[in-house]
Amino acid sequence: MLIETQTTPNPATLKFLPGRAVMPSGTRDFADPEEAAASPLAEALFTLGDVTGVFFGSDFISVTAAPGIGWPDLKPDVLGILLDHFSANMPLFNPASAAGFAVPAESDILPLDDPADEEIVDQIKELIETRVRPAVANDGGDIVYRGFQRGIVYLQLQGACAGCPSSSATLKNGIEQLLKHYVPEVTEVRQA
Repeated sequence: MLIETQTTPNPATLKFLPGRAVMPSGTRDFADPEEAAASPLAEALFTLGDVTGVFFGSDFISVTAAPGIGWPDLKPDVLGILLDHFSANMPLFNPASAAGFAVPAESDILPLDDPADEEIVDQIKELIETRVRPAVANDGGDIVYRGFQRGIVYLQLQGACAGCPSSSATLKNGIEQLLKHYVPEVTEVRQA
């Protein structure tokens, strides 16, 4: 089995492509070992001690190294864990765990959307889904809509994009400009 790696705009994060589906739908972000307990793979990656984040996408895993840790030292260990996991066809999540679902709970979405803005919100969500999410996934992350209020769109970056030094530029120069162009009611984009 060959697992490809790709750099991401976040120098602390590498994207690993096992050549097969990782998440059949949705995504899952693990920010610490406690969250990772829901997944044998994420848990194994955190046991390395030098991992501070794991993100599962549709066909990739993004792994974030702790500050001061170089990828030349960490990469072989991560590849070993991924090879063992996928070669053995191990489950991604522990049995009877709903932890694999990345659908935000209603309480996770900011209570900002005004019913009068439904058409605007639908346009924003469509643009995020069709134009923004694929580009962000290419960089090893994901983006989640969190709300819209008085011209401001609230988004959450996940995976490699969450801690990326260029995430502010991505939000302001990329996503904000795109949304303003297609949805004139949008005046600003902020990290939720």
